[in-house]
Amino acid sequence: MGHDHGHTARAESTRQRRRLAIVLAITVSIMVAEAIGALITGSLALLADAGHALTDAAGLAMALTAAHLAGRPPNRKRTWGFLRAETIAAAVQALLLLAVGAYVFVEGVLRLFEPPEIEAGGVIVFGVISLIGNTIGIAMLATARGDNLNLRAAFLEVVNDTLGSVAVIASAVIIATTGWDRADAIVSLLIGLAILPRTIVLLRDSGRVLLESTPTNLDLDDVRRHLLEMPHVHDVHDLHASQIASGVPTLSAHVVVDDSCFRDGHLPSMLDQLQACVAEHFPISVEHSTFQFESAEHADHESGAHP
Repeated sequence: MGHDHGHTARAESTRQRRRLAIVLAITVSIMVAEAIGALITGSLALLADAGHALTDAAGLAMALTAAHLAGRPPNRKRTWGFLRAETIAAAVQALLLLAVGAYVFVEGVLRLFEPPEIEAGGVIVFGVISLIGNTIGIAMLATARGDNLNLRAAFLEVVNDTLGSVAVIASAVIIATTGWDRADAIVSLLIGLAILPRTIVLLRDSGRVLLESTPTNLDLDDVRRHLLEMPHVHDVHDLHASQIASGVPTLSAHVVVDDSCFRDGHLPSMLDQLQACVAEHFPISVEHSTFQFESAEHADHESGAHP
C-alpha cells in the first residue's frame, strides 16, 4: 500500500509539473505577443498587461520549480523533503502580484492625465490572442487548483491575466467606438484593483503556513476536549498544530495519564486510541499526530509547559 501511495503521489506530481510547464509556455507566448502589439499599436494598457504576463511567467516558473522540489523524497537532512517549497513559492508569487498591482494602479492614474493615442483595432487583435491563450491556461489548471497553494497561485495568476485581456479588449472597443482615450487608463486601474484582493488572500494563507499557525479548520479546544474524554487521560498540555504544506496538517501534545499505564503495558494501545480519535474527528492523519505520555509526577515538574 505504501508503494502504491508513493507511486500515485509521484504520478500526480508529474501531472502537475506538466500542466505548469504548458501554461508557462502559453504565458510567455502571450507576453511576447502583447509586447509586440504594444509597440505596434502604442497601447500602454497592452504594454502593462504584457508586464503583468512577464511577472506571471516568473511566478509560474517558480511554481514549476517548487512542484519539482516538492516531489523529491525526504532525507535525513530534510525530513519533510521540500514540501514547504510550494508555500514559499506561493508567498513570493503573491508579493510579485502585489508589486504588479501597485505598478498598474500608479500607471493608470498617470494615464488619466496624459492619455496616449492608441490604434484600437490592433489592440483588439492582440487582446483576443491573449484571451484565447489564457482561457486554455485556465482550463488546464482549473481542476488542479485545489491541490495546493502553489497551483492555486498559478491559477490565480492566469485568471488575473484573463481579466486583463478582457479589460484591454473592452478599452480598445470603447476607444474605437467613442474615441475616449482615457478608457485605457480606467482599464489599467481596474486591472490593478482586480489583482490586489486575491493576492492579499493568497499572501495571508501562505503566511499562515510559513508562521506555523493553527490550521483554520482545526479547533484546538475541541481537540483537547476529545483527548480528555479518553480513558486514563488526566491532562493535555503543549498542544500544537501546524501545516507543513497544503493538505499536510500535523499535531503534537503531551498527555498526562495514570501512573499505572507505565507499568501494565497499556501505553501502546492508548497511543493507537488517541491517534484514531484525532484521525476520526479532525483532519489529522494517524502518521502526522504525535503524543508524548507523561505521569502526573513528571507533569508537575515539567518547566515551561504550554497550555
